Amino acid sequence: MKKKLYLLYGGKSAEHEVSVRTAFAVIGALDFGKYEVSPIYITEQGQWIKRDALEQPVKQLSDLRLEIQKSTSTTPALFTGELGNGQEEPAIIFPLLHGPNGEDGTVQGLLEVLNLPYVGNGVLASAAGMDKVIMKNIFRDAGLNQVAYVSVLRHEWEGNSEIAYERVEATLNYPCFVKPANLGSSVGISKCNNREELVQAFVEAFQFDRKIIVEQGVVAREIEVGILGNDDPQCSVAGEIVPKTEFYDYTAKYEDGDTALIIPAEISDETYETIKTMAIQAFKALDCSGLVRADFFLTQSGEVLINEVNTMPGFTPVSMFPLLWKHTGIDYPQLIDRLIQLGLERYQEKQQIRYTLD
Repeated sequence: MKKKLYLLYGGKSAEHEVSVRTAFAVIGALDFGKYEVSPIYITEQGQWIKRDALEQPVKQLSDLRLEIQKSTSTTPALFTGELGNGQEEPAIIFPLLHGPNGEDGTVQGLLEVLNLPYVGNGVLASAAGMDKVIMKNIFRDAGLNQVAYVSVLRHEWEGNSEIAYERVEATLNYPCFVKPANLGSSVGISKCNNREELVQAFVEAFQFDRKIIVEQGVVAREIEVGILGNDDPQCSVAGEIVPKTEFYDYTAKYEDGDTALIIPAEISDETYETIKTMAIQAFKALDCSGLVRADFFLTQSGEVLINEVNTMPGFTPVSMFPLLWKHTGIDYPQLIDRLIQLGLERYQEKQQIRYTLD
């Protein structure tokens, strides 16, 4: 009997298009003899549109941008009849959402309330991993080595921008990087070499979030690893990103391909073991499950600094996370199957939790 699988994609996020591309790639790799695949498209306005189960992969990206019908149901009603009857496993949800309103714990919370199994990280890990300030605070408390950083709220900046700039300059040196705290895919990020650029970077970043983070710039190689698992996470080989632009921005990632991925990265066994240990430590510190891509800086002196983790990394076949696992021995369709299995395992474990005192 086929397992029911719902793919959630799109989303009310600046990373909407990235999510649609991810869904297109996943659908193309799924075994339709094993899964009954039903797309659920979330529009940029936040409406949820469910499509009947697919009989085969869609042929073009535009087929996944579903149109709103007058009879479109409310969000929880989309899952009516999919909660299981206690005798069989319910449908499993695969959230292929990037950024706010999808990767940040909001959708995960809905699925927890509906008691549905889903792929990937839970509410806490998703929320903490999405907020770069909270994430770095947790890394700090876990003793993980990282660059210096400063966080600023919009109301602080609007109330007295000069104090905000001075606080950054008192803690960090130029160059530094300004980023929205709750956004991925390098959206809204600016490199700053002086006060004038810092001012413009604040304006840019605050368009996307009420909180920003400013990080110390560092001359270093960018090394990434994939983590797969629940309570016993495993680490992939390491890969290196070599951007041809000044830094790895949204355009370099998704539009012009102006970057090189080197897998496996040319690093020593000792350095790899350090990265592996830190990546798994970060995974456990955030209470992650399913998957994570952990990003590191490797300085010229050999110091390893954790940059961030991504709880829903880019997931097309040419994205770093799937490529890392391909070079580790797990190809793209196998990776999808493994993630679905990990989601079911975590769901089954949660069903053992008591919620009454009887």
